[in-house]
Amino acid sequence: MKGKRYPREEKIRILREVDIAGRKIQDVCRERQLSEQTFHRWTREFGMLEVDQAKQLKELQKENARLKRILADELLGKEFLKETLGKIYALRAQATDCRESCFRGAMQWTRSGSPFWPAPEHIFL
Repeated sequence: MKGKRYPREEKIRILREVDIAGRKIQDVCRERQLSEQTFHRWTREFGMLEVDQAKQLKELQKENARLKRILADELLGKEFLKETLGKIYALRAQATDCRESCFRGAMQWTRSGSPFWPAPEHIFL
């Protein structure tokens, strides 16, 4: 069966009942209908925090999550740009290689002579 959900402030107040009032953990848990395991988990989570510190912790956790999302988006954008630029440079290199090989082939073709055109030394003007 699912139990009641307590806000952070209430959890800290329950923890302080044991610390400040000097009551036993079993009595507080029985009164609030909590298990001792839940109480000790809250102790690990909030320890000696005060209510205002818990609120500040919550705000800092939200800010941290937001900054992590921003960083992930920026890294993803950076990787996308690297990939895109890599493809562009690869295409440009292929085009340059093709132009150079075509130019070299044309030069060799004219030097060796073509079956369709006379060799340059046989041209009469």
